Amino acid sequence: MSKIGKNIKKIRSVKKMSQADFAQLFNLARPSVGAYEEGRSEPKIDTLIEIAKHFKISTDALLTKELTINELYKFDLFSAGGKAKTESEVILDKDLLKEQTPLVLIDKMTEYIVSHKNKDFINSLPSFQFPFTQFEKTRAFQVDGKEMEYENCGIHHQDILLCDRVRKEDMLEVGTLYVLITDDAIRVRRLSDINKNLTFKTDDPAFDILHYSRNALLEIWKVRAYYSEHMKAPSRTEERIIALEEKLDLLMKTMDRKGEKE
Repeated sequence: MSKIGKNIKKIRSVKKMSQADFAQLFNLARPSVGAYEEGRSEPKIDTLIEIAKHFKISTDALLTKELTINELYKFDLFSAGGKAKTESEVILDKDLLKEQTPLVLIDKMTEYIVSHKNKDFINSLPSFQFPFTQFEKTRAFQVDGKEMEYENCGIHHQDILLCDRVRKEDMLEVGTLYVLITDDAIRVRRLSDINKNLTFKTDDPAFDILHYSRNALLEIWKVRAYYSEHMKAPSRTEERIIALEEKLDLLMKTMDRKGEKE
Protein backbone atom coordinates (compact mmCIF):
# COMPACT_ATOMS: atom_id res chain seq x y z
CA MET A 1 0.00 0.00 0.00
CA SER A 2 1.33 3.48 -0.94
CA LYS A 3 2.65 5.68 1.91
CA ILE A 4 2.39 8.92 -0.07
CA GLY A 5 -0.59 10.31 1.88
CA LYS A 6 1.04 9.90 5.30
CA ASN A 7 4.33 11.27 3.98
CA ILE A 8 2.72 14.38 2.52
CA LYS A 9 1.00 15.06 5.84
CA LYS A 10 4.26 14.64 7.76
CA ILE A 11 6.17 16.85 5.33
CA ARG A 12 3.56 19.59 5.74
CA SER A 13 3.84 19.36 9.53
CA VAL A 14 7.63 19.66 9.53
CA LYS A 15 7.55 22.49 6.96
CA LYS A 16 4.63 24.15 8.80
CA MET A 17 2.58 24.28 5.61
CA SER A 18 -1.20 24.24 5.34
CA GLN A 19 -2.92 22.08 2.74
CA ALA A 20 -3.53 25.26 0.76
CA ASP A 21 0.19 26.16 0.88
CA PHE A 22 1.16 22.68 -0.30
CA ALA A 23 -1.44 22.77 -3.07
CA GLN A 24 -0.26 26.16 -4.33
CA LEU A 25 3.39 25.01 -4.38
CA PHE A 26 2.57 22.15 -6.74
CA ASN A 27 -0.32 23.77 -8.65
CA LEU A 28 -2.94 21.49 -7.09
CA ALA A 29 -6.47 22.01 -5.78
CA ARG A 30 -6.54 22.07 -1.95
CA PRO A 31 -9.15 19.26 -1.74
CA SER A 32 -6.76 17.08 -3.75
CA VAL A 33 -4.13 17.35 -0.99
CA GLY A 34 -6.74 16.30 1.58
CA ALA A 35 -7.70 13.34 -0.62
CA TYR A 36 -4.05 12.26 -0.86
CA GLU A 37 -3.59 12.41 2.91
CA GLU A 38 -6.80 10.47 3.58
CA GLY A 39 -5.88 7.78 1.04
CA ARG A 40 -8.84 8.51 -1.26
CA SER A 41 -6.58 9.24 -4.24
CA GLU A 42 -2.91 9.56 -5.18
CA PRO A 43 -0.91 12.19 -7.07
CA LYS A 44 -0.22 11.77 -10.78
CA ILE A 45 3.28 10.61 -11.60
CA ASP A 46 4.46 14.07 -12.74
CA THR A 47 3.20 15.61 -9.44
CA LEU A 48 4.91 12.84 -7.48
CA ILE A 49 8.21 13.58 -9.26
CA GLU A 50 7.84 17.32 -8.51
CA ILE A 51 7.27 16.63 -4.80
CA ALA A 52 10.27 14.28 -4.64
CA LYS A 53 12.55 16.77 -6.44
CA HIS A 54 11.41 19.71 -4.30
CA PHE A 55 12.11 17.93 -1.02
CA LYS A 56 15.19 16.09 -2.34
CA ILE A 57 13.92 12.57 -1.65
CA SER A 58 13.35 9.62 -3.96
CA THR A 59 9.94 8.85 -5.47
CA ASP A 60 10.41 5.27 -4.25
CA ALA A 61 10.77 6.48 -0.65
CA LEU A 62 7.69 8.69 -0.98
CA LEU A 63 5.58 5.78 -2.24
CA THR A 64 6.86 2.77 -0.32
CA LYS A 65 8.41 3.99 2.95
CA GLU A 66 6.75 5.77 5.84
CA LEU A 67 9.34 8.48 6.40
CA THR A 68 10.51 8.99 9.99
CA ILE A 69 10.49 12.27 11.87
CA ASN A 70 14.31 12.33 11.83
CA GLU A 71 14.38 11.93 8.04
CA LEU A 72 11.80 14.67 7.56
CA TYR A 73 13.61 16.90 10.04
CA LYS A 74 16.66 16.91 7.75
CA PHE A 75 14.63 18.48 4.94
CA ASP A 76 14.69 21.80 6.79
CA LEU A 77 18.36 21.79 7.77
CA PHE A 78 19.38 24.12 4.94
CA SER A 79 17.99 27.46 3.87
CA ALA A 80 17.29 28.40 0.25
CA GLY A 81 20.81 29.86 -0.09
CA GLY A 82 22.40 26.58 0.94
CA LYS A 83 23.57 27.91 4.33
CA ALA A 84 23.03 25.54 7.24
CA LYS A 85 20.38 26.73 9.67
CA THR A 86 21.14 26.93 13.38
CA GLU A 87 19.41 24.52 15.75
CA SER A 88 17.20 27.32 17.08
CA GLU A 89 15.96 28.06 13.53
CA VAL A 90 14.86 24.48 12.91
CA ILE A 91 11.82 23.90 15.12
CA LEU A 92 10.06 20.55 15.10
CA ASP A 93 6.49 21.19 16.27
CA LYS A 94 5.62 18.08 18.27
CA ASP A 95 2.06 19.28 18.83
CA LEU A 96 1.49 19.28 15.05
CA LEU A 97 3.15 15.90 14.62
CA LYS A 98 0.47 14.00 16.51
CA GLU A 99 2.41 10.74 16.70
CA GLN A 100 4.96 12.50 18.93
CA THR A 101 4.15 12.52 22.66
CA PRO A 102 6.24 15.01 24.67
CA LEU A 103 7.33 13.63 28.05
CA VAL A 104 7.35 15.85 31.16
CA LEU A 105 9.80 14.40 33.66
CA ILE A 106 9.75 15.31 37.37
CA ASP A 107 12.68 17.70 37.07
CA LYS A 108 10.85 19.63 34.31
CA MET A 109 7.50 20.02 36.06
CA THR A 110 8.06 23.52 37.48
CA GLU A 111 9.28 24.72 34.10
CA TYR A 112 6.29 23.07 32.39
CA ILE A 113 3.85 25.02 34.59
CA VAL A 114 5.47 28.27 33.49
CA SER A 115 6.11 27.33 29.85
CA HIS A 116 3.28 24.91 28.94
CA LYS A 117 2.19 27.23 26.10
CA ASN A 118 5.72 27.80 24.80
CA LYS A 119 6.27 25.67 21.70
CA ASP A 120 10.06 25.95 21.90
CA PHE A 121 9.93 24.45 25.40
CA ILE A 122 7.51 21.66 24.35
CA ASN A 123 9.74 20.84 21.38
CA SER A 124 12.76 20.60 23.69
CA LEU A 125 11.14 17.84 25.77
CA PRO A 126 11.99 14.18 25.15
CA SER A 127 9.21 12.32 23.39
CA PHE A 128 7.61 8.91 22.92
CA GLN A 129 6.04 7.51 19.77
CA PHE A 130 2.99 5.24 20.03
CA PRO A 131 1.03 3.77 17.09
CA PHE A 132 -2.32 4.73 18.67
CA THR A 133 -1.65 8.44 19.32
CA GLN A 134 -1.36 9.72 15.76
CA PHE A 135 -4.76 11.43 15.71
CA GLU A 136 -4.68 12.97 19.20
CA LYS A 137 -2.73 15.67 21.02
CA THR A 138 -0.99 13.80 23.82
CA ARG A 139 1.35 14.31 26.74
CA ALA A 140 3.24 11.90 28.98
CA PHE A 141 3.88 12.83 32.61
CA GLN A 142 6.16 11.19 35.14
CA VAL A 143 4.41 10.70 38.48
CA ASP A 144 5.86 12.63 41.41
CA GLY A 145 4.58 11.17 44.68
CA LYS A 146 2.68 8.21 46.10
CA GLU A 147 -0.80 9.72 46.36
CA MET A 148 -2.28 7.26 43.83
CA GLU A 149 -0.62 4.21 45.41
CA TYR A 150 -2.50 2.19 48.03
CA GLU A 151 -1.39 -1.09 49.61
CA ASN A 152 1.32 -1.32 46.95
CA CYS A 153 -1.27 -1.17 44.15
CA GLY A 154 -2.15 1.57 41.69
CA ILE A 155 0.06 4.30 40.24
CA HIS A 156 3.58 4.45 41.70
CA HIS A 157 6.14 7.22 42.06
CA GLN A 158 8.07 7.70 38.76
CA ASP A 159 5.51 5.77 36.67
CA ILE A 160 4.81 7.30 33.25
CA LEU A 161 1.23 8.35 32.40
CA LEU A 162 0.11 8.66 28.76
CA CYS A 163 -2.60 11.32 28.54
CA ASP A 164 -5.06 12.85 26.06
CA ARG A 165 -5.77 16.58 26.09
CA VAL A 166 -9.06 17.66 27.69
CA ARG A 167 -10.47 20.70 25.90
CA LYS A 168 -12.76 23.26 27.53
CA GLU A 169 -15.81 21.83 25.77
CA ASP A 170 -15.03 18.22 26.78
CA MET A 171 -17.06 16.57 29.54
CA LEU A 172 -15.16 15.19 32.52
CA GLU A 173 -15.94 11.68 33.79
CA VAL A 174 -16.38 10.73 37.45
CA GLY A 175 -14.01 7.91 38.43
CA THR A 176 -11.49 8.78 35.72
CA LEU A 177 -7.85 9.59 36.42
CA TYR A 178 -6.60 13.04 35.36
CA VAL A 179 -3.36 15.00 35.42
CA LEU A 180 -4.11 18.51 36.68
CA ILE A 181 -1.89 21.47 35.84
CA THR A 182 -2.28 24.35 38.31
CA ASP A 183 -0.18 27.46 38.86
CA ASP A 184 1.75 25.76 41.68
CA ALA A 185 1.90 22.02 40.92
CA ILE A 186 1.20 19.09 38.61
CA ARG A 187 -1.03 16.57 40.38
CA VAL A 188 -2.51 13.18 39.53
CA ARG A 189 -6.03 12.77 40.90
CA ARG A 190 -9.26 10.83 40.34
CA LEU A 191 -12.44 12.85 39.74
CA SER A 192 -15.00 11.97 42.40
CA ASP A 193 -17.71 14.60 41.97
CA ILE A 194 -18.88 17.35 39.61
CA ASN A 195 -20.83 20.12 41.28
CA LYS A 196 -20.16 23.82 41.57
CA ASN A 197 -16.50 22.84 41.80
CA LEU A 198 -14.66 19.72 40.67
CA THR A 199 -13.77 17.33 43.48
CA PHE A 200 -10.66 15.17 43.13
CA LYS A 201 -9.45 12.39 45.42
CA THR A 202 -6.37 10.22 45.71
CA ASP A 203 -6.50 6.41 45.78
CA ASP A 204 -4.74 6.60 49.15
CA PRO A 205 -7.40 7.94 51.59
CA ALA A 206 -4.68 9.46 53.80
CA PHE A 207 -4.33 12.41 51.40
CA ASP A 208 -6.59 15.46 51.33
CA ILE A 209 -9.53 15.87 48.93
CA LEU A 210 -9.02 18.75 46.48
CA HIS A 211 -11.64 21.12 45.05
CA TYR A 212 -11.06 23.22 41.92
CA SER A 213 -13.13 25.40 39.67
CA ARG A 214 -12.47 24.44 36.08
CA ASN A 215 -11.09 27.90 35.33
CA ALA A 216 -8.45 27.46 38.05
CA LEU A 217 -6.85 24.60 36.12
CA LEU A 218 -4.30 25.66 33.50
CA GLU A 219 -4.59 22.30 31.72
CA ILE A 220 -6.38 18.98 32.23
CA TRP A 221 -5.06 15.73 30.75
CA LYS A 222 -7.03 12.47 30.80
CA VAL A 223 -4.94 9.41 31.63
CA ARG A 224 -5.26 6.78 28.92
CA ALA A 225 -2.53 4.33 29.92
CA TYR A 226 0.52 4.06 32.13
CA TYR A 227 3.97 2.48 32.11
CA SER A 228 5.36 1.05 35.35
CA GLU A 229 8.38 -0.96 36.40
CA HIS A 230 6.48 -2.20 39.46
CA MET A 231 4.97 -5.67 39.47
CA LYS A 232 1.28 -5.50 40.34
CA ALA A 233 0.73 -6.85 43.84
CA PRO A 234 -2.33 -9.04 44.47
CA SER A 235 -5.33 -7.25 45.94
CA ARG A 236 -6.84 -8.22 49.30
CA THR A 237 -9.61 -10.13 47.53
CA GLU A 238 -7.06 -12.04 45.45
CA GLU A 239 -5.01 -12.80 48.58
CA ARG A 240 -8.12 -14.18 50.34
CA ILE A 241 -9.01 -16.36 47.36
CA ILE A 242 -5.46 -17.73 47.26
CA ALA A 243 -5.62 -18.46 51.01
CA LEU A 244 -9.00 -20.24 50.64
CA GLU A 245 -7.67 -22.32 47.75
CA GLU A 246 -4.68 -23.37 49.83
CA LYS A 247 -6.93 -24.35 52.76
CA LEU A 248 -9.27 -26.27 50.46
CA ASP A 249 -6.32 -28.09 48.88
CA LEU A 250 -5.00 -28.99 52.35
CA LEU A 251 -8.47 -30.21 53.42
CA MET A 252 -8.82 -32.41 50.32
CA LYS A 253 -5.39 -33.96 50.92
CA THR A 254 -6.30 -34.66 54.57
CA MET A 255 -9.57 -36.33 53.52
CA ASP A 256 -7.72 -38.43 50.93
CA ARG A 257 -5.28 -39.66 53.57
CA LYS A 258 -8.15 -40.61 55.92
CA GLY A 259 -9.86 -42.48 53.10
CA GLU A 260 -6.68 -44.45 52.39
CA LYS A 261 -6.35 -45.49 56.05
CA GLU A 262 -9.95 -46.73 56.21
